[in-house]
Amino acid sequence: MKISPEEAAKVAKLARLRFDEEALAGFAGQMEDILAYMDTLGAVDTEGVEPLYSPVLHATPLREDKAQKTCPRDKVLANAPATDGQFFVVPKIV
Repeated sequence: MKISPEEAAKVAKLARLRFDEEALAGFAGQMEDILAYMDTLGAVDTEGVEPLYSPVLHATPLREDKAQKTCPRDKVLANAPATDGQFFVVPKIV
């Protein structure tokens, strides 16, 4: 598929990018290469091939969705700039 520099300029405009004419000609060539490669991938026979979501099998570790205390309050508040002993103290905004 032939991509003209004008078409590359339209894509650049949609992406809110500005390029000079020389750069647009280069990007047009790169877009042509990408589309040619996509055509190559589209020609591959994938009949009977299971969809692959990841090249590596991962078991998803699940834990029970249960609230629990994982860290004592004093450790959580230890590095806070200001606390009232129970909560973080922050400047009033409104």
